[in-house]
Parts: sequence; C-alpha cells; structure tokens
Amino acid sequence: MAHTQHHTMRRVLRREIAGTIGLLTDEQDFRAMRRYRTFAFDDHTTYLRQVEALLKTLAAQGGHTTVALFDPEEYAEYCAGSGLEPDTPASRTLFTAQLAATGPTVPYDGQPLDELVPDLVDEAVRRATWEYATTLLARIGTCATCGEDIGRASFIRAAHLLTRVVDTAGPGDLHLVCSVSTAPDTIVAVLRAESRTEGATRLDESEALEFTTVLALGIATRSAAGLVMRTTTRDATDRVYGWRLRGDDLEPLTAGEVFDAYCTDLESGDLVSPESGVDYCVPPDLGDEGKRTGHTH
Repeated sequence: MAHTQHHTMRRVLRREIAGTIGLLTDEQDFRAMRRYRTFAFDDHTTYLRQVEALLKTLAAQGGHTTVALFDPEEYAEYCAGSGLEPDTPASRTLFTAQLAATGPTVPYDGQPLDELVPDLVDEAVRRATWEYATTLLARIGTCATCGEDIGRASFIRAAHLLTRVVDTAGPGDLHLVCSVSTAPDTIVAVLRAESRTEGATRLDESEALEFTTVLALGIATRSAAGLVMRTTTRDATDRVYGWRLRGDDLEPLTAGEVFDAYCTDLESGDLVSPESGVDYCVPPDLGDEGKRTGHTH
C-alpha cells in the first residue's frame, strides 16, 4: 500500500514539473548536430516526428512543455566557454536548460509541429531584432548639447508614439508594422492586438518591447522609417493607413502613399498585388499628445 501511495505521489509531482525541449528546426542545423556520436538521429523528418510524439505524450500526462530553438553554433560556443564536452547528452541538456531561461521559446499547446516551428522561428527573429536594435541604441551615447542619453530618450518617445497610435485606432484586430532603414539592412518589427474593444488593448509584451525599440532606433538615428497599421473588424472593410517618421514625430501618409507602401515587398522592392475589399486611407489624427513638445536632439 505504501509503495502504491509513493508511486501515485510521484505521478502527481511529475505534473508539477515544467520541461523544455531544444528543437533543431531545419535540415542544416540537424546535419551540424550529426557530427556528434551521441546524437542518435539520422533523418530530420524522423526526428521531427519523434519530437512531436514526445510532446503529445507529455501533454497527455498533464505536463507543461516549452520548445526552444536549438542552435548548433551557439551550443558549440556554450560548451567551449563552459569547459563542457559537447558530445554528451548531459551537455545538451544543460544548454537546453539555459535556453529555457534566456533563449526564444514557444509553449506547446497541442498545436501541430508545422505550426509550432514557424512560431518558434518568428520568436527567434523577434529576439534577434530586439537585441540588435538595443545594441545600436546603447552605442549612440549622450547628446553633445544637453548630455541626455539619446537611446533612452528615444525609447520613451517611441513608447509614447506607439501608445497614441494604438489609442486612436478603432475596435477590432490591429496589425502594425514598423520598418527602419539602417545600413546595411532594413529592420522590421510587427505588433498585433486581437479583439480590441474601445478603451481596452492587450499587447504582447515582448512584441511591444521589440516594436518600441525598433521605432526608437529610427528616432535616435534619424533614419528613414515608417509605420503601417491594418485594422480588421467583423462585417466591415479592412482599413490600412500609416505614417512616416519625421525626426521624432509621425507625419501622416496620404492614401496613395499607404497603397504604395503596403503593396511593395520590403525585401525585394517588387510590387505586390493589392487586396480587394481593403480601404487604403489617411490615418486618424494623433492629437497634440502625438506631437513633440520637448527637446529635440
């Protein structure tokens, strides 16, 4: 009887344990890991199928599992810096545990792996974008005139502008894109808000942080930048409008400029066919609160 009770309690405790699986999302990363003798898989498709089966089993047992993006190059650097032997399951486990705390992760909620993997890759891109923009902001330094930290001041201004943009949007789903042209690349951030009602907006904190940081980089560096908003409501035409960044203010785009911006591929510059049933229009007025009232660097 005592043995049975202990076994039952251990099963209950297992449901209290959160786990993390480090996932090799693409074939190239998978091939890089095959150089380790203790890595048991030979085929990426089989590997993904086994990972998905394990996730389903853990979920059926009541466990909570997150999936982390496993990067072989980062793993090799981690082992070299920590003095670990990389060709051991124990080292891979330690690295995965670190990813759970510091790396891009996505919770497993029963979704198919072909849906989870793109979400995980998107999360990794968002994390890398935020880290890159944050690094550039930190390098700008202080204003030669007033001594103010330009990066910090730009972030505060960007947060204020984002609040005004979201607050002036009507109810429904929001999809906001910010693009900043910096050498050598254009940095893009995306922010979504679903089922928004008047006076109530729930933003994903990580997306909002990344978006604000990218916008702040445009402000701090006086780079060419723009914001495009798409609002979606039930039984109504989608509305698309936007602004260009002018110094540390947002200047409304005309309907024609919005059309050109929304129907151009950011990476290739090629034209994209416009959607039917979409209203390309001028943005709502941000009001005096959206205008710059303080010091301009």
